[in-house]
Amino acid sequence: MDMEQFTFRNILDTRLINGLQPITLVDAAFSLFIALLLGLFIFFIYKKCFRGVVYNYSFNLTLVLMAMITALIILTISTNIILSLGMVGALSIVRFRTAVKDPMDIAFTFWAISAGIATGAKIYPIAVFGSLIIGLTVFLLARYKVKGQAYLLIVHYTEKGDYAVNYHITRLKHTLKSKTIREDHTELVVEMKIKDDNTDFVKELAVIEGVNDVSLVSYTGDYAP
Repeated sequence: MDMEQFTFRNILDTRLINGLQPITLVDAAFSLFIALLLGLFIFFIYKKCFRGVVYNYSFNLTLVLMAMITALIILTISTNIILSLGMVGALSIVRFRTAVKDPMDIAFTFWAISAGIATGAKIYPIAVFGSLIIGLTVFLLARYKVKGQAYLLIVHYTEKGDYAVNYHITRLKHTLKSKTIREDHTELVVEMKIKDDNTDFVKELAVIEGVNDVSLVSYTGDYAP
């Protein structure tokens, strides 16, 4: 028997010419179905554990589609080495300009992609078990309540309410974020932590003479006045 038949180059050439083992429609349908289930599981965990200001349904729906699309790509490139190299080159030119402000959104994005890769590669136990462990971890950490949620208190007032507003603010534990003065109008933004959802001070500030409006919003780390 000729030993040249077993060289790495011959084996690689055979794979390139003949391709890898083809994927049947049943295999593709089953992989996409598993990716759909995992995507819906990620969808549920994201919605249940969301702690931001505004829930983004479109982004959450994108996680489901991302898991399925990634699985489809992996199924496609696993059938042929040449096609896989071409697919990598084609996907490398794709650029996304959507800003992701919440680091947790990035984690969920990588979770959906990883689930899609494992499903497309037919490593179903890893995909399912890994998603369950990640989902349980996220769920438990989301239930952990941080002592004192951070909020931004925004007060717009005139010169008449300057003394009373400053008096009430000094009674609260706060950090000054910004103070903008325009003629007789002042905008004051402070960061504070609230325990037990006690927001009575908002009503006290709102009834002060000279105060136009008072806003209390959850603080996620970014503020643009």
